[in-house]
Amino acid sequence: MIRLLAALAAGLMFGAGLALSGMTDPAVVLGFLDIAGAWNPTLAFVMGGALAVTFLGYRLVLPRGRALLEPKLALPTARAVDMPLIGGAALFGVGWGLAGYCPGPALASLAAAQPGTIVFVAAMLVGMVAARLLRGQAAPVAPSPGRA
Repeated sequence: MIRLLAALAAGLMFGAGLALSGMTDPAVVLGFLDIAGAWNPTLAFVMGGALAVTFLGYRLVLPRGRALLEPKLALPTARAVDMPLIGGAALFGVGWGLAGYCPGPALASLAAAQPGTIVFVAAMLVGMVAARLLRGQAAPVAPSPGRA
């Protein structure tokens, strides 16, 4: 239960940070991508802040060898730059540039219940399931509350 509450608190804090920084407004993101027009550098400052927090977080957690609420760290092991990675990154970039949303801000923006956001999140979820099916993987299943 403590892990679920910690995840909820982290998600709420992340969503609040996205909202306070203006990242839930697609116009801010699209303004950042408009380098030849009315460029808005807000996203660069948000990314810089996120990188600084991540850098410090890794420096604090890596020497411990374990996370605060987990027995071990779950770090990525894949190092290959392959076609699924390149294709996924390209598809993400095109979607981000067209809609002004990436998954985190889109989910945080659902609170406003704007039709465009709802359509974007629905399409994102369909795309996630389709990608798993195309790779021959089962759809993700939420862990049961009793699993550690």
